[in-house]
Amino acid sequence: MKRIMSRSYLVLIVALAFFGGICFLAFRVITQNTDWIQQPYNGHMAATDGLSGAGTIYDRNGVILAYNDANDKRCYHDDQTTRESLLHVVGDNSLNISTAVQSMFRTDLTGYNFALGLGLPHSLKTNRDVQLTVDSDACRAAYQALGYNKGACVVYNYKTGEVLCSTSRNSYDPANPPEITEENEHEDSYEGVYLDNVVSSAFTPGSTFKIITSASAIENIPDIYQQTFTCTGEYEVLGSKITCEYAHGTMTFEEAFAHSCNCAYAQIAIRLGDEKLKATAEELGFNHKGFTMSGIPLATSHYDATDAGDNYLAWSGIGQYHDLANPMHMAMVCSAVANGGTAASPYIIQDDGTLLNKLGIDVNKAGDVSMIDSAVAVKVQDLMRGAANYYYNGSGVNMAGLNFCAKTGTAEVGEGKQPTAWFVGYCEDEQHPYAFAAVVVEGGYGIGAAYQVANAAVSALVY
Repeated sequence: MKRIMSRSYLVLIVALAFFGGICFLAFRVITQNTDWIQQPYNGHMAATDGLSGAGTIYDRNGVILAYNDANDKRCYHDDQTTRESLLHVVGDNSLNISTAVQSMFRTDLTGYNFALGLGLPHSLKTNRDVQLTVDSDACRAAYQALGYNKGACVVYNYKTGEVLCSTSRNSYDPANPPEITEENEHEDSYEGVYLDNVVSSAFTPGSTFKIITSASAIENIPDIYQQTFTCTGEYEVLGSKITCEYAHGTMTFEEAFAHSCNCAYAQIAIRLGDEKLKATAEELGFNHKGFTMSGIPLATSHYDATDAGDNYLAWSGIGQYHDLANPMHMAMVCSAVANGGTAASPYIIQDDGTLLNKLGIDVNKAGDVSMIDSAVAVKVQDLMRGAANYYYNGSGVNMAGLNFCAKTGTAEVGEGKQPTAWFVGYCEDEQHPYAFAAVVVEGGYGIGAAYQVANAAVSALVY
């Protein structure tokens, strides 16, 4: 009797394990079939460039960015500069740019069926067209403004989350891709060419990080608006000199932000301490690994000065030390400031052709992100508005004639290299609620290099 019971239990366990395995397989077939079609070792996909019978990709205005011709050959926009400017968004025939639409949404484009794979005849395939949120003219304008510098530019609607411009360099022509080998992959023209700098890179933020340091000061230093700071052009901390390009003299907190005074912000960072500064940075999304753009993961922005000496803490508060920032995330920070504390979650797929989209159910946008207290956000708005007025009065900077709030950044990245230039902010305009972030690697000063890129993109969207 005991033997019969033992065998019955064994049979039951095996049956349950089999049933559990079937359920797990079914779950993976339904939820993860997208991953299967995109694997480079998929022989059928490799043999056809993976885009046989693929649907058309459009920009927000109906401009065709990628399509298949009568011979089922994948083709791209007629203009080479437009093709290059949207390479990292659209992708090419390969899977090398893993975050591109033709990689991430290949299932939708090719009509892959999770039950029958690609075995259906063309007449029965449900291949779908995909419409993006980006404006191809704005992407082209920003790409041209980048010149030959590596970098990125993103502009998005800080109320809705629509990504209107996203362009990245280095790039190449998807209609005539280069042969990249181990011998030439580290050449300047090809290095990092498969990486979308908007979503997949993080750069030293320089003075754009003073937005975060300012928010932390407002949260944690009650008398910050009553304080004044004296800048002689340098501030010494533990034998290390924090330097400013100019001796700014005596300034208020607001003036220190507008002038981007390193000496003042070194003192503020030291007074805050590493714990409070890190806490505010994390409120604003630094060290957070979960941000996405239509399911495309964003590189993590990084801040941590734990147990750093005051000299390194001071540098971290002005956006140096080990600080890193992702361009799309910095645009989200500006969105949070503009929206009174909540960042719109970015998305780049307007319509993926699915029934849910046709029914008006948005499946390509994550939930918006609460970042900082609304009262703090309003005060940071004032700081960024004051900085924009300073740029306008001092250098004639404007964003397509719109009222704007902004912060420049000039990040030192190593001896013998030009600084990395940043320009981030947002437009205060009901018709054009745009948050933007532009970064130009070794571009020099933010007000000179990165501003030109952001302005080119915004101007293309406005005019």
